[in-house]
Formats: sequence, structure tokens, C-alpha cells
Amino acid sequence: MNPRQDFPGLAAGLAAEPADLALWLPRGVAVLAAALGGLGVVMWIAANWESMGRVGHFALLQVLVLASGLGAGLIQAARVPLGLLALLGIGALFAYFGQTYQTGADAWQLFALWALLALPLCLGARSDVLWVPWALVAVTAIALWTHTYSGHRWSVQPDQFGVHLLAWTAMLALVAALSGWLQRYTGAGIWGLRTAVTLAVASITLTALGGLFFRTVGTQYPVGLLVMAVGAGVVGTRRLPDVFTLSALALGLNALLVGGLVRWLGDGSWSHDWLGRLLLIGLFAAGLLAASVSAILKISRQAAKATNKALDTGESA
Repeated sequence: MNPRQDFPGLAAGLAAEPADLALWLPRGVAVLAAALGGLGVVMWIAANWESMGRVGHFALLQVLVLASGLGAGLIQAARVPLGLLALLGIGALFAYFGQTYQTGADAWQLFALWALLALPLCLGARSDVLWVPWALVAVTAIALWTHTYSGHRWSVQPDQFGVHLLAWTAMLALVAALSGWLQRYTGAGIWGLRTAVTLAVASITLTALGGLFFRTVGTQYPVGLLVMAVGAGVVGTRRLPDVFTLSALALGLNALLVGGLVRWLGDGSWSHDWLGRLLLIGLFAAGLLAASVSAILKISRQAAKATNKALDTGESA
């Protein structure tokens, strides 16, 4: 009896311990413990809102931020989880401050200060464990700023284009800051970049679609379409393009193009032929998706071949 023949999983190595488990498991558990610990403190304060008192709440949150921040700076092995705990503690402290003192500050200002104060933690830890939530906080601040300076409305109107353009510029600057160009300074990895790209693409696409389906097409739509096309061109022509980023940009571009076709058919002579419109839109969307997938695969294969060729040339030299 051959165990490897009776149990193919043994031959495939499925029964063996995963590679680098001893390295990544303690780190993952530490990060999870930091996240649960920070959220636990917040929930505990909410559950004891009346019994502990304002001074006790502020003291607990300040001690949490101070202790975790000092620990992150002094204990290198625990820098990442303690940095995450400090980041969550800063947010909890600002949230409690906003609930306790009605200062009249807009919500975007609290999120902006949160992102600003947590930035040294992210730069010190140099890990996506901090950069991913920091990107969420920063994009939330940008979104709330847009809402505030758009007349406290989430609707998209042509006269709000200046506000939306500034918000898009801030999001693109965030993506550039977390990209590989500045990685030597920020330490941000691929997941920090992908988080920023996903949020930026979603925000720009939804805003551009809002401008498209206004009574008169707003400037947000053609500019959003241009931003997506330029972004896809820049990422696609890189030596090692990130397939995730390229796919996100292609998805946003497809959504805007299909939306443009829907708007054009709704305003044209096809407005009463709903079955013909539905068929045409479906065929156009399917063809566009197939073309996008084919282009992304071609770009990724060409990049892989160029990389392998460069490696072979270097080894032969």
C-alpha cells in the first residue's frame, strides 16, 4: 500500500505545513488582536457612556493612543499592530470629541485631522496594515469635503464641477503617493495602492455617471471618461502593470461608455423601442468587456515575456 497513491493530497503536499506559516501567523494574529482591541475599547466606552464620565472616557482614549504610539515607536517587533491600534485610537478619540463637544466643525475636518495625525504612524510602520485603513480615512475625508462644498448634497450637478475636479485631484494625488514611485519613502505596498485605486475609480465613475444622467450632460462625464482612459493608458504602458489596477480602470471606463450609450439611446429615435435598446446595450457591454479582458491579458503576457527576457539576459551576462 502506497499512501501517496491512496491519498493524492499527500503527493501534492497538501498535508504539509504552508510555507512561511510560522512567520505570518503570529503577525496576522497580532494585527487581528490590535484591531479587535481598538474596537473593543470603543464599544466598551459606548456601553458605559453614562457610568464612567467624560473625564474617564477621554483619559482612557488618550492613554490608549499614547501607549500604543510609544509602543510602536520603541518596540520594533510590535510596531505594525501597535501602530494600527494607535490609528484606531485616534479615530475613536476624535469621534468621542465630536460627540461630546459640538464645536460646529464639519465631519470632513475630523477625518482630515485623523488622516494627518495618523500619517507619521504609517510612515514609521511602512506596512499596508496601516496604509489600507489610512487610505479609507483619507478618501472619506475627501468625500465629506465634496459633500460639504456641494451645498450638503450628494447629487451631481453641472455647477459643482469645480468641487468635483478638486476632489478627483486629491484622490489621484493619494493614488500617486501610495504608488511604487514613492514606495522607498512611504513603504506602502500593493494593497495600499489597490485600496486607493479602487476607491478613486468608484468615486470618479459614480460622479461622472451622475453628471451624465443630469438634465443636461455635465462636464463631469467627459472629464471622468478622459481620466479613466488616461489612467488605463498610463498603467497599461508600464513595464510591470498591476493587473488589478488596470482591471479596475477598465471596469470604470466600461461603465462610463455603457452609460453614455444608454443616455444616447434614451434621447434618440430608439427611445420607444425598449427591446431593441436592451439588446443593443447588452451586445455593446459584452463586446466591450471581452475587448477589455483580451487587452489586459495581452498586456500582462507581454510584460511577463519582457521581464523573463530581461532576467535571462542578465543571467547569461
